[in-house]
Amino acid sequence: MALEDSKQIQILQSQPRVSPRRGHVGFGTHFVLILAVLVISSPLLFALIKATQTSAQVTGSSLMPGLHFLENARAAWVGAGLGHYMLNSTIVAVCVTVGKTVLSLLAALAFVYFRFPLKSLLFAAVLLALTLPTELLIVALFDLVSGDLKWANSYAAIVVPFIASATGVLLFRQHFMNIPSSLSDAARIDGAGALTFLYKILVPMSWNTVGALAVIQFVSAWDQYLWPLVIMQSDSKQVIQVGLSKLIDLESQSNWGAVMAGAILTIVPPVLVFTVLQEQFSKGFSLGQDK
Repeated sequence: MALEDSKQIQILQSQPRVSPRRGHVGFGTHFVLILAVLVISSPLLFALIKATQTSAQVTGSSLMPGLHFLENARAAWVGAGLGHYMLNSTIVAVCVTVGKTVLSLLAALAFVYFRFPLKSLLFAAVLLALTLPTELLIVALFDLVSGDLKWANSYAAIVVPFIASATGVLLFRQHFMNIPSSLSDAARIDGAGALTFLYKILVPMSWNTVGALAVIQFVSAWDQYLWPLVIMQSDSKQVIQVGLSKLIDLESQSNWGAVMAGAILTIVPPVLVFTVLQEQFSKGFSLGQDK
């Protein structure tokens, strides 16, 4: 029997190996994919083309790129003060992103590694917060911020109400639950406290999740419009989305090229953040091969 098995193994090893055949992608598939990319990116391409044209060309039917992008960008950046609005939005977005990340990490640590009364009920309340849009709470939030807290017309009014993130708590909680409990037991035996365990063990193991959450929260904070429009009275502290709408009102009768150039400039910081954290964003949502 052993002799027969060895002969069969030799026969199998002597047979040529056939590599798996990769799927062939035809011209039709490439055409459909290219068409889909063009359709999805058409608003951005349209804005980019119009940002290079004069005001007369913008209102016309020409779709040929012009040579006036720098002129239009200067009119939006300096003439309409778009640079100052972008600085305000950068401060707000960074503060909101850092605050949400830290608070979400602490809340997820409590939900996973601590025992306290009504733990399940409180987590259900966190999940319920995912279904409540800001527009639903804007009247009560305005009364609280402007009346009781006296924060109207300050950065605190557009930062503090948004540093609590149900999405971040859920994301970090699910991630921490996948980490072996033996690590927390070993840290407890070594005398490490909860914050030490979070800082030295959980955070280094969660950089992909942190990066994924940072991208989402930065873009969300950067796109704030309704709440800053309501609560912020000083134009010097206003954010970019409100500033862009004011640019539209200001330039609606004269220079739409500057408006388009301003719209292009406003998407640069979120794109840069996504580009820098693209790998962490993919792995954080299990889209990559490596965890």
